[in-house]
Parts: sequence; structure tokens; C-alpha cells
Amino acid sequence: MYIPFDEMADTSRVWIYQADKQLSTAEQSQIESKCNSFLQEWAAHGQALKSSFQIIHDKFLVISVDESFNQASGCSIDASVALVKNLEQELGINFFDRTKICFLVNDEIVEIPLNGIKSEVENGNIKSDTLTFNNLVSDIRSFQTDWKVEAKNSWLKRYFQ
Repeated sequence: MYIPFDEMADTSRVWIYQADKQLSTAEQSQIESKCNSFLQEWAAHGQALKSSFQIIHDKFLVISVDESFNQASGCSIDASVALVKNLEQELGINFFDRTKICFLVNDEIVEIPLNGIKSEVENGNIKSDTLTFNNLVSDIRSFQTDWKVEAKNSWLKRYFQ
């Protein structure tokens, strides 16, 4: 069962998928349509899952489930991953490339390959207080407080010591 993202419990589990490009309005509409349909019917062992999604910065697809209502099972989580993989195929977008890190620079998303971060720091393009995204947060509370973090407060801190 789909509910608006801002109505999800703080303890709701989240999965964050980073697109390998900025999503167009048409792509976002298609993602929204597919996610709405999927989440309306998403279930674990026949029990409806209270769930939501949102697209942020034209780049990130965030899917959430309130496990205090019903727990997501391995099969139901696999089904949500299949949804994202189907979106990849339909739209020609990669949501599973973990070799690029996003930063928020002058209110714009900048994506840098892992092997280019050191030189971007050395050139002053990425600073210790530049915001980066921790796509491994596990729940909405963490998403709200720890998703966007200064580089010096993330695993990237080694570049600033």
C-alpha cells in the first residue's frame, strides 16, 4: 500500500538508488508511474507493505517500507530490486553503479568517479565541507539527518587529513 513519503514512520527502512545521469521530467514521470503501481500491490507473504518512494535532486530514487506495519521479506525486497532493474532496462539508466560518488556543489549534483576524487580534492574542487551523499543510511530518521554529510564526516575524511 502506497502512502506519501512524508507520512512514513521515522523507523521505516530505506533503499537509495543513485541514477548514473540526471533524470528528465519524462523519465521521472515513468518512474513515478511504475513505483506507484508496484507499491500499491507490494506485499510480503500476502501481507501488504506500507511503503513509499520519492525522487530527489533528479538523481536519487528512494524507496521506503514501514516494517512496524509488516516486515519486508527477502522475496519482497527482491521484487523491489527487480522493479529498479526493470526501470534500468526500460529507461537505459544504471541505478547500481557504485563507482561514482555524488557531491552537492553550488546547489548542483556533481558526480565523480572513485578514482578521480583524490585529484578533485587536490585541485580544490571538493573541500572538506562539501556535501556528499551517504546512500547506505538504513531508515528515514538517518536519511533525514545523515544522508547529506560534509565530506570530512564521511569515509572521504582520509582525503582531508
